Amino acid sequence: MTDAHLEGKVAWVTGSSRGIGLEIAARLAACGAQVVLHGSSAASPQPAGAGEPLPAAADRLRAAHGVDAMHVHGDLSRPAVAQALAEQIRERFGRIDILVNNAGGDIGAGGVAAPKAGKPEGNDALFIADEDLRAVLDRNLMTCIFACRAVVPEMIARRRGWVVNVGSIAGLVGTAESAIYATAKAAVHEYTRCLAAMLRPHGVYANAVAPGNTLTERFKASRTIDQDKAVAGGSLERYGWPREIARAVEFLVSDAASYVSGQILRVDGGQQLWPA
Repeated sequence: MTDAHLEGKVAWVTGSSRGIGLEIAARLAACGAQVVLHGSSAASPQPAGAGEPLPAAADRLRAAHGVDAMHVHGDLSRPAVAQALAEQIRERFGRIDILVNNAGGDIGAGGVAAPKAGKPEGNDALFIADEDLRAVLDRNLMTCIFACRAVVPEMIARRRGWVVNVGSIAGLVGTAESAIYATAKAAVHEYTRCLAAMLRPHGVYANAVAPGNTLTERFKASRTIDQDKAVAGGSLERYGWPREIARAVEFLVSDAASYVSGQILRVDGGQQLWPA
């Protein structure tokens, strides 16, 4: 793959105001794609203290990689908003070739500004508050479904497109804590498989990446970090880095993955070693 192997493609990365999503957008831009950043508001991610506002991030990608970049904002758990944002992108670029559904996180109704970067209280299968339960499901599952509904029919019509949904290794194992987040990500994985089955006759790809523990600013704000695992190499018994997730997404939207669809690709350094 050459550095410009995505030249001419338009990529929308949801939840890309910071962290993994912003790194994915930057990687796709470095490969020549025109990119669309997305956050819940134009100020994202300033309320979380985790980076620059969306307009500045888009300007930086445009300057760094010589590609066009735009930004949109809104609550993708509302279907009308997802449709409206997709239309804004089409008005600018004419189409959407790549959709990366990264919006998500184990974040309750209080948002990322709440304690522990938004992790809900009573964060288990039974005692999580109703409003937090719905917030986690909406943020992770419904945003993915509604964005796909807004974008993928166009891909079917053109018989061309790539969808990468961002799941989690939490969705591949039972867990006492973060149970609703794990449930939502498991649903994202299954939705990806169902979508891929539907899209096979149309030549449109749908895959998911399932990151392990990845060192983003929000990850560090939500728990105690084991500094021995905050290293760049020498062992796979460490945290991942956002760029490693971004490279996996790049693979799935490239010609190198021309016969890959319906797969859940763990990016976790071998932490989980059973079938997905």
